[in-house]
Amino acid sequence: MSLTYRDAGVDIDKQNLFVKAIKSSVKSTHGPEVIGGIGGFAGLFKLDIGNYTEPVLVSSTDGVGTKLKIAFLADNHEGVGIDLVAMVVNDLVVVGAQPLFFLDYFATGKLNLERAKMIIGGITRGCKEAGCALIGGETAEMPGFYREDEYDIAGFGVGVVDSDKIIDGSRIAAKDVLIGIRSSGLHSNGFSLVRKVLFERAKLRIDDYLEDLGKPLAEELLTPTKIYVKSVLNVLRGFEVKGIVHVTGGGFIDNIPRVLPSRSSAQIRKGAWGVPPVFRFIQDIGKIEDTEMYRTFNMGIGMVLVVSPKDADDVMLRLKGLKESAEIIGHIESRAKGGEPVVIS
Repeated sequence: MSLTYRDAGVDIDKQNLFVKAIKSSVKSTHGPEVIGGIGGFAGLFKLDIGNYTEPVLVSSTDGVGTKLKIAFLADNHEGVGIDLVAMVVNDLVVVGAQPLFFLDYFATGKLNLERAKMIIGGITRGCKEAGCALIGGETAEMPGFYREDEYDIAGFGVGVVDSDKIIDGSRIAAKDVLIGIRSSGLHSNGFSLVRKVLFERAKLRIDDYLEDLGKPLAEELLTPTKIYVKSVLNVLRGFEVKGIVHVTGGGFIDNIPRVLPSRSSAQIRKGAWGVPPVFRFIQDIGKIEDTEMYRTFNMGIGMVLVVSPKDADDVMLRLKGLKESAEIIGHIESRAKGGEPVVIS
């Protein structure tokens, strides 16, 4: 009996149907810079260099991690597409780059059209929010590698910034002010610890309603990662921002030093903002030390801007006008040899 690729678990016809089903959604992210449509071997983007003196392309790639396990449990897959875009474009904007285009990789054991369309729908919404185009991707059906009901996603983005406007933290100096912009929750980091605490230790179920949080557990855990691109770019048009930190895996302790010059220390005041209940809930159940919390989670602050003291109040007013919730969370000091680059007190 003759075998086919479908007999082996890969349905090319279904993949073609998927591409047709998402064409209009994907096209809604396109501007005149995008050449051609989807379904080709590569995505084409015509860069308009008229607004740049010496344009530098900036790239980033990321995934959503084990937050996907929560999506599987809840059978809710729309928000993870937004997460995917957010994790990439938020990394682009920290160097001052405007995201230009995005590509996704979606791999699964068996292609479920409705679920896949939900994921791509989230990706397109994230791209619109970030002001970039979804110009291509890859859908891989991999039976025997993934379970039929599981998948993984990864994203890749490219942005552009003028060479003399790259933000690299080199101008950060003592007395500079740290402004924290609120997160939308856990974002997409620390979920291996979250799952261990909530599902293994506390024996909670994904559909449990939690009085401490005022919402079902699934709703809290699957809240999409906030996309900061438009607000940060707006601030950059009016003020000098010396450094930007996207608070992802590694939290405050590992991420802030990535933008600090040597012999500089970020002094963070814990009481400067209200930590959202979900973090305290996880910490109390898991009996987790403060240092571990601030090294694993964003603790309610998803993006940090480092600005001169003279600009701090005006930047705060600008962020308020942009409907962002922000707080002055600390300042920069000179660091003695052997001192800690981040002090949280």
